[in-house]
Amino acid sequence: KPHVAAGQAANGCANQLPFWALVSFGAYLLFKLGWGVFTFNDVPEAHAELMGEIELARKELKRNGIEVD
Repeated sequence: KPHVAAGQAANGCANQLPFWALVSFGAYLLFKLGWGVFTFNDVPEAHAELMGEIELARKELKRNGIEVD
C-alpha cells in the first residue's frame, strides 16, 4: 500500500512545517538585525541624529541632578 506510506510522510512534513517556518522567519529577522548593525555607520545622518539625541538626554538628566558618564 504505497498510499499509506506517502500519506504518513506528508502528514509528518505538515506537522513540522509551522516549526520550520518560525525558525526560518527568526533567522531572517536576525539577519536583518545583524545587517542593520553592520551597516549602521554607513548612514552618517542617522549616526549624527542618534548622537545628538544621546547628548540631549545627557543634558536633561544632568539638569535633573542625575550624573551620567
